[in-house]
Amino acid sequence: MRRFRVISLLTLLSLPLMAAAQDIEHGRLLYETYCFDCHYPRVHERPRGRSEVQNLAQLRDLVASRATLTKYRFSLDEKEDVVQYLNRSYYKFAK
Repeated sequence: MRRFRVISLLTLLSLPLMAAAQDIEHGRLLYETYCFDCHYPRVHERPRGRSEVQNLAQLRDLVASRATLTKYRFSLDEKEDVVQYLNRSYYKFAK
């Protein structure tokens, strides 16, 4: 019985991590589906001094403004998924 409790506890503790990974994967899919028409991944690899994005707040603002240029109506959660994907993959700003 004790072993079952430990496994259950570990499962519950890992749920937020699994959800975050799913959100980032969802962000990647959204980005590749709706943003690749105008952007290619190397655009996010500019040196920090040359990038218009210098922090996480600017990344959120940029994603929100660019999302309106696509054929898709992004929800707030979907925009955040794209932000998290871009941040994890390219920018690596502290949260």
